[in-house]
Amino acid sequence: MKISDNIDKEAYVWIWLPKEIKPVVAGKLEADDLGNIYFNYGKSYLDRMSANPPSISIYEPELPLKNGILPLPQGLNMPGCIRDSAPDAWGRRVIINKKLGLKAKDEDTAVLSELTYLLESGSDRIGALDFQRSSSEYVARSSTDVQLDELLESASRVEQGVPLTPELDQALFHGSSIGGARPKALIEDQGIKYIAKFSLSSDLYSVVKAEFIAMRLAAAAGINVAAVKLVQVNSKDILLIERFDRVQAENGWERKAMVSALTLFGLDEMMARYASYETFAEIIRLRFNDPKETLEELFSRLVFNILCGNTDDHARNHAAFWNGKTLCLTPAYDLCPQYRAGYEATQAMLISRDNRLSNLHSCLKASSQFLLSESKAKAIFNRMRDAIENNWTNICDEAKLSIVERNLLWKRQFLNPFAFEE
Repeated sequence: MKISDNIDKEAYVWIWLPKEIKPVVAGKLEADDLGNIYFNYGKSYLDRMSANPPSISIYEPELPLKNGILPLPQGLNMPGCIRDSAPDAWGRRVIINKKLGLKAKDEDTAVLSELTYLLESGSDRIGALDFQRSSSEYVARSSTDVQLDELLESASRVEQGVPLTPELDQALFHGSSIGGARPKALIEDQGIKYIAKFSLSSDLYSVVKAEFIAMRLAAAAGINVAAVKLVQVNSKDILLIERFDRVQAENGWERKAMVSALTLFGLDEMMARYASYETFAEIIRLRFNDPKETLEELFSRLVFNILCGNTDDHARNHAAFWNGKTLCLTPAYDLCPQYRAGYEATQAMLISRDNRLSNLHSCLKASSQFLLSESKAKAIFNRMRDAIENNWTNICDEAKLSIVERNLLWKRQFLNPFAFEE
């Protein structure tokens, strides 16, 4: 296959409007010779602004409902709200495996264009968008039902750079549009849609169990978090995260539009180091529903991330629902304690100004940005810490975590002494 065969220059964006179970075409993406990708709303979509249901912008201020080719946000080569729907590291590996076979393990992901990744990834992606080569006929790229043990095996084959069989290829490809770097797939069980996360052969500890424990502890602490459950297949743990961007309707599934915090900030991955909770709080005050309650929720998540050792709280791991007018924080997800050998740690997102140190003192200095008094901030500290201490044993038992694994996590990731310094 020649490189030129992999360069898609255009794609049509289809969107599920609020409360609808079928998509409509919203507009067209076109790539120029420099790799910039521009969007243009279709006339039929703009004409239904007064229809029922009316068209909504894919996201404002990036893509307002206007005629013509829309300018790119400063510093971006494609709209952030479109990039949010693109596969990340894992999905790209699956797609390269599918298209290039044995070459996939060592192939540069840049061998395929961004539009190709959008067009080749699964249709059941996060949020309310999908991408097609046709403006008139929508054809979903989905898979037949495949058992978890088969998905586990196919994930392992991709990790090793081994081509998949056609059946497993299609099954794992179904989840290629889901973000993140770890192996995952999409499944449906008893009328509930889940993201299934698998272990990696290179894991130094049970990352899947650690994430399950963190998510369950967060729920116990009163944080709005995605529901999770842990299953075991072929003696391997699989984490199932219930999808919060899907609502089951009488004859199908409604999809909820979402944007990442990275898009809210107007940044790309190369500039993500400048993303901060302080800026996030400012955006919430200006553009979110229920800003006061949302600020307290975000502050609680920041505190919990520090207390559970999740330093991977980058701007892709925060998101908001978009209804065409206002924003609302999604449930928390990807609360995954990170391996920690040393004492000091830093968060992926800045907490305030140039400070990202993973301790409660950093949170306390930033509390006014969240409209919280010092006493209220300290009450949140105590609530998070008490929830972790009081529920640790029961939730570890639920996860069947060994004594060795508990000792590896306790006071290293969870409640590390550095969090309480100063």
